[in-house]
Amino acid sequence: GDRCSAPPVDVLRALRFPSLPDGVRRARGICPADVAYRVARPAQLSAPTRQLFPGGFPKDFSLLTVVRTRPGLQAPLLTLYSAQGVRQLGLELGRPIRFLYEDQTGRPQPAAQPVFRGLSLADGKWHRVAVAVKGQSVTLIVDCKKRVTRPLPRSARPVLDTHGVIIFGARILDEEVFEGDVQELAVVPGVQAAYESCEQKELECEGGQRERPQNQQPHRAQRSPKQQPSRLHRPQNQEPQRQVREPGEPPSAAHPREGRHPVISPP
Repeated sequence: GDRCSAPPVDVLRALRFPSLPDGVRRARGICPADVAYRVARPAQLSAPTRQLFPGGFPKDFSLLTVVRTRPGLQAPLLTLYSAQGVRQLGLELGRPIRFLYEDQTGRPQPAAQPVFRGLSLADGKWHRVAVAVKGQSVTLIVDCKKRVTRPLPRSARPVLDTHGVIIFGARILDEEVFEGDVQELAVVPGVQAAYESCEQKELECEGGQRERPQNQQPHRAQRSPKQQPSRLHRPQNQEPQRQVREPGEPPSAAHPREGRHPVISPP
């Protein structure tokens, strides 16, 4: 059955983002008080899968992320490989959004992999993304507004091998890499978390952000008490990151020299 007893997995923590490995630095998150991580080349962020999922990978699960990519980016966010190097699970951001899944029987076949064509994450803005995988379908919820379900014709008892590696932002033998900011990345057994993530976050600080111009309430910055988990990533000393100018700010702010978007030079 579903391993609902298993705890949620904080992928950013498991891949040691808070210790700022090479290619990762702190940035401001979706709300002014939130901490995110800016990822650039040559970030190498991976771990043995069984370190994150000692009890196996859940059959039905939620994948939650709060993310902002470089505009126009088409790249993997998270990829799970078997010990043989088979790509068993992945979320690819951009336009379109792709969800990759291949169980121990090789299902779904490549032609049946879910593609979400009507949805784009390539605009360079912050997005909340929740993926709910249950039975033979996968539902993608973007910004708590757009919800699209696609068939996921996997076997009745799908198994993902946890003896391989889980990689953030890159794929083996692939040029495309993630470039942008990530505030949250978690895998939670069961699909409840994917649907509940919106109930908690709808009325948060976005009212005062440029994403919601029709409803300008500048003082929505206080966090809801339910939002505790992102405090895990908050460093003790937050001063240095306050200097970073984010894409939403006018050039007159803090550091005029930084471009409007994270500019990442090729390797």
